[in-house]
Amino acid sequence: MYRVLLIEDDPMVQEVNRQFIEQVKGFTVIGVAANGVEGIQLIRKLHPDLVIIDIYMPHKDGLETLKEIRSEGYEVDVITITAASDIDTVRRVLQNGAFDYIMKPFKFERLKQALENYHSFRQALNEKESLTQKELDALLQTTEPQTFEPRSGLPKGLNEVTLQKIAHYLRKQTEPVSAEEVAEGVGIARVTARRYLEYLEKKGVVTLDVQYGGIGRPVNRYMMKHI
Repeated sequence: MYRVLLIEDDPMVQEVNRQFIEQVKGFTVIGVAANGVEGIQLIRKLHPDLVIIDIYMPHKDGLETLKEIRSEGYEVDVITITAASDIDTVRRVLQNGAFDYIMKPFKFERLKQALENYHSFRQALNEKESLTQKELDALLQTTEPQTFEPRSGLPKGLNEVTLQKIAHYLRKQTEPVSAEEVAEGVGIARVTARRYLEYLEKKGVVTLDVQYGGIGRPVNRYMMKHI
């Protein structure tokens, strides 16, 4: 179970984010702070695994807090959830070692994706004494997305940019996902997502898992093949 400290000055946003976090298996919120001053105090007291922090806050903002976390050597990872979208803030947050950067407003699936990526990252580091370059690239997502039939072209109505977005989304998933989940995660229509998934399945890039539930039609779920 990953222990999460939430630093956010808006009480309503605090509660929404807390509920979102605790919907993701393996994560629990152990404390909530309204600003960076309180946040640092709770880091010292509670020793969380992960801090999820806003940038715009009174007394001590998120960037100042992140800098203090790093300068004091606290062994805690950080994800920002913030309305700050200017390039300078994004750059400075990433330079100070944030694991992920989520912009408000956001959907639950985006936070779930960030937490699942974090879980995969921590699990790999905990299980291995050393990593190959390929394993490290996969964890850091530094390799370029695989391309699909770039020279022969795509079927009519499909484009390379959307294809790569879907492939990138699938590559991050640890369990098979439906066309509806892909559409939500990428930001496209479900019927569009289904066309791309069917194409990738025909090309042998993804596996198809037909799941039968209770009443209703079976659900097709897709998983990226790990080559």
